[in-house]
Amino acid sequence: MNFSSLIFDHANLWIALCLAAVIFQYFRNNPLQHSRWFMLRRFINWFPLGMTYSFLYMGRYNLNVSKNALGTLMTKEEFGTIFAVGTFVYGFSFLINGPLVDKIGGKKGIIIAAIGSSICNVLLGVLTYLTVMGRLHMNMVVAYSTLYALNMYFQSYGAVSIIKVKAYWFHVRERGVFGALFGALISIGVYFAFDWGQRIIDLTKANSTGGWFHDLLQTIFATNVLVNGQPVDATWAVFFIPSAIILFWVLLDWWLIKDTPEEANFPAFDTHDASSGQMHVELSTMDLLKKVFASKLMLLIALIGLTSGIFRNGVTQWYFVFAAEVKQPGAEFFKDHWGFLLCVFGIVGGFAVGWVSDHVYQSRRAPPAAFMCALVLLLTGAMAAMLFSSPVGIGWASVLVVMASVGITSLMSGTAATDFGGRKATATCSGIVDGCTYLGSAIQSYFIGHLTPKEHAEAGQTFLMLPRDWHWWPLFMLPFAALGLFVAIKIWHQLPEATRRYNDSVSSE
Repeated sequence: MNFSSLIFDHANLWIALCLAAVIFQYFRNNPLQHSRWFMLRRFINWFPLGMTYSFLYMGRYNLNVSKNALGTLMTKEEFGTIFAVGTFVYGFSFLINGPLVDKIGGKKGIIIAAIGSSICNVLLGVLTYLTVMGRLHMNMVVAYSTLYALNMYFQSYGAVSIIKVKAYWFHVRERGVFGALFGALISIGVYFAFDWGQRIIDLTKANSTGGWFHDLLQTIFATNVLVNGQPVDATWAVFFIPSAIILFWVLLDWWLIKDTPEEANFPAFDTHDASSGQMHVELSTMDLLKKVFASKLMLLIALIGLTSGIFRNGVTQWYFVFAAEVKQPGAEFFKDHWGFLLCVFGIVGGFAVGWVSDHVYQSRRAPPAAFMCALVLLLTGAMAAMLFSSPVGIGWASVLVVMASVGITSLMSGTAATDFGGRKATATCSGIVDGCTYLGSAIQSYFIGHLTPKEHAEAGQTFLMLPRDWHWWPLFMLPFAALGLFVAIKIWHQLPEATRRYNDSVSSE
């Protein structure tokens, strides 16, 4: 058995070890010397909240896995349009959901997200069943776009809810590491979506064989399912299973989560963010929105978020399709274990930028974001140069782009927006930044889906007078990495005033 087999044949064990390392790092990082009970109770708070968010990712990116399984039933153009519509709705939903979660709290928000997404995944499963069975009597793109957009509307409650709860429980000097935790939860969710999702697809294929779990899935999802007398793949299972898992975590969220330390019988906790000294002020919806749209700094943070969404999902979404369409000799393990690789390197990226932000740059978020944008700029250029000459090089470059982009997302959406928005407006500010991240995802999804070759395309086909070529995949992302780098350098020295005063008081002791 070679080294790669040793790693990937025990992927679930390695992910469990990564999660254990994340938890260990959480308890090890205690710069404010919290009591053991506070640290434990905060863990009991964020862990089920975070795992719910991870499985929401499984109920979001299962569409990507189903695209490959459906083959020509869903083309790249159709998939790109469906995903773009969903992410566009996700992005603009924050104009409603951000202020709402600031009013109702993160606990209610995550429960709304989980129940809504679970129902939508059941409906997507039914739609996939009708598609595979040839019983769909309406336009497939319209049907999938509608349900996926509804799913993404409920999904948009997830990120703002986890960040809303975080804002009350984590001090600014701890939020870099929480940003790393947030990035780790995103990465674990991507693993669930791609690797667990692909495993579900494999186990529900018509002619597959396996053990008791295979037999159970076949009994539940594939018994007596025939088209023209022949058994078909039960692709719809990749939507039903995440729905059931998400509902399990809803029960734990309802039982365990507390929105603030005070609700868990701890004294009031000043986190020294932009809300310090302003907690008594009641903010209207318009006040909350002005926190973002009237702030040049928040708009620049959102712009970095938009660029990271373009190259994060530009690789997460399309490498999986590229590797399925363009054979990658010697690099098959990247596609076969895409979720595992994204998980591990996403965790590395999140913790690297979080640690650097808190320990090297005194909780400034822009410097490590700038370094990561520079890395993406180099990597996308390298990908364009070696796209068809080095499958292994493309695989590693893709993984490293996701590593860098997860770090940027966790810093911008999960941390910087919270610092400058403050506890009172954290869901609105982080939501709109995260919304811009997914607006970027919608932009890349549509354009890359239409710039790359059609399945069985005829020679000479064009889009916007450009030849349809896979080289447009990395080339489309490259200028956005440069833009992100420019903006991050522009806000290099920015800190909330309360954080600056806290840092000065600590350094003077």
